[in-house]
Amino acid sequence: MSRFVDRVTIHVTAGNGGHGCSSVHREKFKPLGGPDGGNGGRGGDVRLVVDPQVHTLLDFHFRPHASAGNGTPGMGDNRNGANGGDLELAVPDGTVILDPDGEILADLVGAGTTFVAAQGGRGGLGNAALASKARKAPGFALLGEPGQERELVLELKSVADVGLVGFPSAGKSSLVSVLSAAKPKIADYPFTTLAPNLGVVQTVPARGGERASAIDTFTIADVPGLIPGASSGRGLGLDFLRHIERCAVLAHVVDCATLEPGRDPVSDIEALEAELAAYQPALDDDHGLGDLAQRPRIIILNKVDIPEASELADIVEPDLEKFGWPIYRVSAVSHDGLRELVFALAKQVRDYREANPKQEARRAVIRPKAVDAADFSVEPDPEVPGGFIVRGERPERWIRQTQFDNDEAVGYLADRLNRLGVEEELERLGAEPGAPVTVGDVSFDWEPSTPTSDSLPVSGRGTDIRLDRPDRIGAAERKAARKLRRQHHDEWDPTLPDEDGDGSEDQS
Repeated sequence: MSRFVDRVTIHVTAGNGGHGCSSVHREKFKPLGGPDGGNGGRGGDVRLVVDPQVHTLLDFHFRPHASAGNGTPGMGDNRNGANGGDLELAVPDGTVILDPDGEILADLVGAGTTFVAAQGGRGGLGNAALASKARKAPGFALLGEPGQERELVLELKSVADVGLVGFPSAGKSSLVSVLSAAKPKIADYPFTTLAPNLGVVQTVPARGGERASAIDTFTIADVPGLIPGASSGRGLGLDFLRHIERCAVLAHVVDCATLEPGRDPVSDIEALEAELAAYQPALDDDHGLGDLAQRPRIIILNKVDIPEASELADIVEPDLEKFGWPIYRVSAVSHDGLRELVFALAKQVRDYREANPKQEARRAVIRPKAVDAADFSVEPDPEVPGGFIVRGERPERWIRQTQFDNDEAVGYLADRLNRLGVEEELERLGAEPGAPVTVGDVSFDWEPSTPTSDSLPVSGRGTDIRLDRPDRIGAAERKAARKLRRQHHDEWDPTLPDEDGDGSEDQS
């Protein structure tokens, strides 16, 4: 049995960027041919795309987690890693995307409308791309950035021109079935409709034989039965009131043949209007349609094919005129009054479309940031006395890209932060030497006036003389020590006397 799901929470994860490669070109008779490490591939994005063939969020209800492909690492010989595959998720027309706090991020209306739910991480640069005049053969590469992880709430708000509202068993589904080709479930018990039903209605011009124009075509939707208290969560109304937010015209369907005591058409309409007034749409402007109280209304007195219902319609029609809305008597069984109703609905929809023409798609406007624009901020650390926190997109991204087990990579990070102006800002705020500074998830002790790598002698690959020497002896130091031992062994003469008796050559 198919289910209609119009609100889900999904967890999307974009692909991670591939790491850059640190490699040196080697060939016969040319052991050091320069850096040739390639860049890592970009991580894939997760996109939500409107698909006209999708009508529910059921797939996300059973599979709420979605992940895009990761980028592959770079390789030697200047080979870049492959980009991760993007993941496109099909959503119905009229899907609204919100964050967990309820803030609207996007409103997807129209086939092909796309929203990037999670952005893939950048690939790290290889050492070939990091080479410069001062650093001709970098011994490090940048790490790929992790993909974005987000939790999103998807709400489906049906896109229909006319919304049918009314008490349970008022005949809304029956009207949709006779006015359009839709075939909703119809039964003689309340709350038969558990999901909104959409239908397309076409009006044929009175001249006959002429094809209906696009302006004479509109969509109609019935909302599952509303009852008093629906706006506060009673019945099914709270779950489906959102489906009338986009409707240009609201039609009250009144059951004139109801046998429930204490109910009459006037009280039914007043009760539903109270619920509509109490319901606050999540969208502020709602595509220019305005508040629900300002939407055009039509009153439909249904089931007039029953004699008692027709008599009740005669009695209450003068009382309904106080609302100031057009009143139509119809019967979904005998089709009485349906033609007049369809033309009345088409006219109201036509008037709305003429008053609110569709806006043409605007060209994308790109506003690049100024070169000297501040991309970071420095503020005192509230938890660490004398400490500071550096915030900003670029500093935090550089932290994620740095290999902290590589001294040369750490020195490169220090140069980037210095060129950005972080050190000057720390001095201006009165930072003392050794003050703890936090950038992203990393904290370090600040040393002011650290010289840049351009003014320092070249050190070994993967090292930086500005940082403390590691305890582990490097390959160059081992090679130099071995050379000294060989020289010492060559200079020793076993024929010389050993005056101190230690078995070694005297140095005097």
